[in-house]
Amino acid sequence: MIEDYRFGNIRIDGKNYTSDVKIINEEVKPNWWRKEGHNLFPEDIKDILEAKPEILVVGTGAYGVMKISSQVRKLLEQEKIELIEAKTEKAAQIYNELLQSGKKVAFAAHLTC
Repeated sequence: MIEDYRFGNIRIDGKNYTSDVKIINEEVKPNWWRKEGHNLFPEDIKDILEAKPEILVVGTGAYGVMKISSQVRKLLEQEKIELIEAKTEKAAQIYNELLQSGKKVAFAAHLTC
């Protein structure tokens, strides 16, 4: 569970992370770097695609600066993975709600901007 999010910091299962993270099959993948910092491309979420979640929740940053490429949108649609994008604080809440409801959900979050 995501317990708290503040600009540049997220607490998941009692541990704080200060760099971008992914959660795949309820396992935290810290220090997530993307091909281009504020853009999301298919190669940035290859491990998520391989896990085949029902839903991918993307936290686009505190101010929503990170953009999701059309290639990612198309690929998720082809793989029948629902995309939910929101500023990271809201995305964390959505992820928790979906997880508690029993959905197979992945999370990818930009923690700053």
